[in-house]
Amino acid sequence: MTTSSTDDVRPAPTPVNETDALAPEPDRPGAVSWPAVAAALAVVLALAYLTKYLDKNVPEWLADTSLARIAKSVEYPVYAIAIGLLGNLVLTATGVRDRLASAFRTEFFIKTGLVLLGVSINLSLLVTAAGPAIVQALLLISGVFLFAWWIGGRLGLDDRLRALLASAVSICGVSAAIAAAGAVRARREQLAYAASLVILFALPSIFLLPWLADVLGLGDAVAGAWIGGNIDTTAAVTAAGALAGEDALRIATIVKVTQNALIGVVAVALTAYFAYRVERRTDAARPRPVELWHRFPKFVLGFVAASIIGTVYANSVPAAENTATQAVAANFRTWFLILAFVSIGLEFRLTALREAGWRPIAVFASATVANILLALALAAVLFRGFTV
Repeated sequence: MTTSSTDDVRPAPTPVNETDALAPEPDRPGAVSWPAVAAALAVVLALAYLTKYLDKNVPEWLADTSLARIAKSVEYPVYAIAIGLLGNLVLTATGVRDRLASAFRTEFFIKTGLVLLGVSINLSLLVTAAGPAIVQALLLISGVFLFAWWIGGRLGLDDRLRALLASAVSICGVSAAIAAAGAVRARREQLAYAASLVILFALPSIFLLPWLADVLGLGDAVAGAWIGGNIDTTAAVTAAGALAGEDALRIATIVKVTQNALIGVVAVALTAYFAYRVERRTDAARPRPVELWHRFPKFVLGFVAASIIGTVYANSVPAAENTATQAVAANFRTWFLILAFVSIGLEFRLTALREAGWRPIAVFASATVANILLALALAAVLFRGFTV
């Protein structure tokens, strides 16, 4: 890799030190500004309330117009993301977005929403779907990761950025990129490139894949497995699954949670590879088995626990009482997901993509196409005839 251009996002070939490498937010003194957190939370809550308001009233406002059918088909993920993007533009124009950006908590909102989703998923569905979901996850992650790593090398990307992009596109977007960044000691700007690409490609997928699933006549299980295996972020998977239908959402969530569970495995593998092969430093810290637990996404355990609790509760109370409880859990889930989708729009950064140049975009786009095709093929084979 001897070429250089304005599009090349490789870091300077100097040793990575603590100021250059990505460090977890809590490790940096003063990283959390509580006034910024409070202000950001107020913004997200206000936009979430606006989302809920529009979701409830727009169909009524347009009931007697030619747009009535469209208004009924547009659901809260569409409003939430669109409002988040508009809020992003306003905050950027007023110059306050950068002060609030570190306090937007998409990951927290989506993980809480998914744990609540687990309450509505019967344990029997979780158990029966786990087998094909694991097979799909292993084949899909391996194939797409290796393809993205290969094409990134062909285009001369820095190994650390290759690791971030390959992890993000093959596993679960920003979460995987963050885990990979810690494992390979990536630079903060490289994580910004990867995160922005994830959001850029996830947004159209939210609407495109449910539409294509309908056009192709895919069953709920196949559509859900395709959405869960293909879209990079858990939040976007949930949004697309909600548009595809409740049954498709359940399968999509199980498939995505299965892939999320492999973040730890990939992160530890990258840690070992970079320590022993890429950095080739004799004093490099050796990866320990406990790292697997540190990297493991703990919300997966919450999702499974919620499913177990929900199943036991449903089998031990009258149906009417269970329905009422499920409705309460679903309402809380909806609010947390709205907060997450609003935050997706607020976190999008177009400047990071412009700074990255065309090479990371070409790698991510190529891997996304490969991911779409491979995920569709695997979903069609593994979930054919599967009943939700």
